[in-house]
Amino acid sequence: MKKVLAIDFGASSGRVIVGSFDGKKITLEEIHRFSNDPVSVNGTTFWDVLRLFHEIKQGLIKSKGCGEISSIGIDTWGVDFGLIDKYGQLLENPIHYRDLRTKGMIEEADKIIPLKKLYEMTGIQFMELNTVFQLLSLAKNRPHILERTDKLLFMPDLFGYMLTGKKTTEYSIATTSQLVDINTKGWSGEIFEKLGIPQNIMCDIVKSGTVLGELSDSVCEECGLDKIKVISVCGHDTQSAITAVPCPDKQFAFISSGTWSLFGTELAEPIVNNKAFETNVTNEGGYGESTGFLKNIIGLWLIQESRRQFARDGVQYSYADLEREALAAKPFAYFIDPDAPEFVPHGNIPERIREYCRKTNQHVPETVGEIMRCIYESLAMKYRQTFEKLCECTERDYEVIHVIGGGTKDTLLCQLTANACDRNVVAGPIEATVLGNIAVQLMASGDIESIADARRIIAESENVTTYTPKDTAEWAAAYSRYLEATK
Repeated sequence: MKKVLAIDFGASSGRVIVGSFDGKKITLEEIHRFSNDPVSVNGTTFWDVLRLFHEIKQGLIKSKGCGEISSIGIDTWGVDFGLIDKYGQLLENPIHYRDLRTKGMIEEADKIIPLKKLYEMTGIQFMELNTVFQLLSLAKNRPHILERTDKLLFMPDLFGYMLTGKKTTEYSIATTSQLVDINTKGWSGEIFEKLGIPQNIMCDIVKSGTVLGELSDSVCEECGLDKIKVISVCGHDTQSAITAVPCPDKQFAFISSGTWSLFGTELAEPIVNNKAFETNVTNEGGYGESTGFLKNIIGLWLIQESRRQFARDGVQYSYADLEREALAAKPFAYFIDPDAPEFVPHGNIPERIREYCRKTNQHVPETVGEIMRCIYESLAMKYRQTFEKLCECTERDYEVIHVIGGGTKDTLLCQLTANACDRNVVAGPIEATVLGNIAVQLMASGDIESIADARRIIAESENVTTYTPKDTAEWAAAYSRYLEATK
């Protein structure tokens, strides 16, 4: 029985999971779970990276009771990074992608490199939170920090450095930065030079599945462990999840559903043309240098942050409570664009939804149920809109949409997605990111031969649920009203 350790960070929690492979199936055992809580100090929002590393070590200690662990892989959210000085020390806690320091940076970049040219160079979707705009903000407003920086490490690579002392950048996480040349698959010197960002702070890019190193002596001593290999899996959690799509076909559509929804497909080659640029679709690097052709959409964040606001207002709701409230409200009464910029920062999402509806001359949702119905239906409509554009860009149709990740537990959203898109939705696996992380480790060790074999094994290891479309005529009629409200 081969056992590996997957360390998986989402935007709100982290887990340490043992994956066991008997040659036919992968089984999972969660041994440690912890919250991932951003910390705001004097107007800046940080990741609490030292506590997160402490939690990683607690997971390593607990793994001692699980038998021999042959390797470790780490995946996290994209774009964010830590800066290391010439002495090997972290200069400051990594800043959260929802921090407002990137406000206006897309417009600033456009003055230097026209956005269409930047898209042609990188193939990456424009979002203010992208690494390139975080670094442009630093270059303009805090250049002294960059002057003191020896190396930049993206979050999975930063944790890998803390475990091993080795500094590299894994390919999938590098591409989230909008700094990688889509043709050479290396750093784009032109972007760094024109935007005034020092390229020498970047590490060499390595392929997914590369052995980073072994646990350092200090980590082994503290945790009571022998040396274990650390493998640079697909460090971006989305690409780890795509690796685990349980589909035998080479052509499939997927939604990686969590705090963010990533809607797309996997391609052998990127698509960079006018239609992709206008649609603002991203071409992210994946395992085997494949392309995840997808669009980032705000996902369960709207529900999660609304629930936190209701708690701040003094009322605690479970997610099941919020589903019931939504189902009790009138359908198709209010719509928002989930990707409108006002919904990105932390704060009072319900009130921002009401204001959006006022500005767009709609009825205003007042009750909890009306707010939740608006969110659920708007997300499903956004999925339909994105699905149509995906089909246009790839000049393909997809009979089934695979929903993977934690969002598969939201049965209401899965059903509404099937209704809105008029396609069967196959939901599962829930732990797609972890399974992808584990699969890359097993491919790196030679225990699984190929990604096709990995997907077949995952399909045989996991249960999935199929949702068939309902009330499609009513959804089609309401779709035009959604487009009008969000244009």
